[in-house]
Amino acid sequence: MTATHPTHGHRTAKHGLATGTMVFAAVMLMITGMLAVFRGIAAIAEDEVFVSTRNYTFAFDLTGWGWIHLILGAVAVLISMGLFQGAGWARVTGVGIAALVIIANFLSLPAYPVWSVIMIAMSAFIIWALCTPRRGDA
Repeated sequence: MTATHPTHGHRTAKHGLATGTMVFAAVMLMITGMLAVFRGIAAIAEDEVFVSTRNYTFAFDLTGWGWIHLILGAVAVLISMGLFQGAGWARVTGVGIAALVIIANFLSLPAYPVWSVIMIAMSAFIIWALCTPRRGDA
């Protein structure tokens, strides 16, 4: 009686998926970072796109939120460049910066609600893609 192991082809496909998710994470982190930079610049310039809400628990002025998003976005772009090069440190810090982007967008939800929800979802996909195990990871 002979047994065949069709899982070899499945392993190759799984490795391709892991590589694809890493590229997906790098591209999405680059896009998320650039959008955060643009959002930060708009907030620093005190654009009228943002909603002003009174009596919010986590109240910062619009310029303060702008600087926070600008800095997080710039760091996200730098980390995404590390992901494109396959740096191991970029994977860990990418999860960290995406988590910080989620927190910042949650706290600035009243200023720009729809966009904050979109950025939270994008960052969640980034974290998922960076936490997907690759072939050879223990």
